[in-house]
Amino acid sequence: MATNDVTTTLDTALGFTIAARHARGRVVRLGPALDTILAAHAYPPVLARLLAEALVLGALLGSTLKHAEGQLTLQAQTKGGVVDLLVADYKAGAMRGYLRFDADKLAEAPAEPSLFALFGNGYLAITFDQASLTGEGAGERYQGIVPLEGGSLAEAAEHYFAQSEQIPSIVRVSIKTLPDGRHVAGGLLAQHLPEGEEGRERLHTRLDHPEWQHVEALTQTISPAELTDPTLPLDELLWRLFHEEEEVRTLPLGALSRGCRCSAEHIQSVLARFAPEDRAEMADDNGLVHVDCEFCACSFPVALPA
Repeated sequence: MATNDVTTTLDTALGFTIAARHARGRVVRLGPALDTILAAHAYPPVLARLLAEALVLGALLGSTLKHAEGQLTLQAQTKGGVVDLLVADYKAGAMRGYLRFDADKLAEAPAEPSLFALFGNGYLAITFDQASLTGEGAGERYQGIVPLEGGSLAEAAEHYFAQSEQIPSIVRVSIKTLPDGRHVAGGLLAQHLPEGEEGRERLHTRLDHPEWQHVEALTQTISPAELTDPTLPLDELLWRLFHEEEEVRTLPLGALSRGCRCSAEHIQSVLARFAPEDRAEMADDNGLVHVDCEFCACSFPVALPA
């Protein structure tokens, strides 16, 4: 059992399985890493919460990847709403994200805008890139696209699993803003895996299965306050939900962090792929190429590669 030290409950992810119920899931809670990402952009509160929700989803889904080299990307592309692009990215516990928005449309929107007001006609693309070097699934990349419908990004993610993966799932996300402006965000993902993960029809044969109905009923009792309570260890949260189960297995606690992958070295490696004449056109009078990173809101003056 984890201690009540707050530092052990923030920026962490915990996987679990309930073998007797053919269920698995993840719980995550974000704190300082989330604040670091949001602080780079100074978004209005309603948009900061939206990006926070996307980052929690990214952590929930990304932490299910089997290989450390794998990457999970959420991208919402829209038309007619306040937000015209939202991206959240996860790789090996490192998260990054940003969004673009129309300030004039935001000013005209209600104080608590609906998902349609935020995105208009849009869709959510969820891309899993296994990127494993060897073994089963090496280099596998697949994507599911679902409309941005419902009341939240969490609901859109549930639709993704129902439509693209045919896996009955529950997704819950909650964000709390503390009096001092800091954020705590938590999320829970629970999924039904009929007869394990292989070889069986999923959705249409299992929607009425009592094993999943039981897990679903327990999962739905989780409260926003529990998801965002920084003093509540994640394993204790699982115990509250599933303490009547015969066995709940947990994976080692995983660390989450803010992790933009931009650097001068990376940008130089990208520039090296361009023809010399193209690189010359990009450079200023001092021979520097100025590259802006949307994720961390930083500008990098980089010397042209030799």
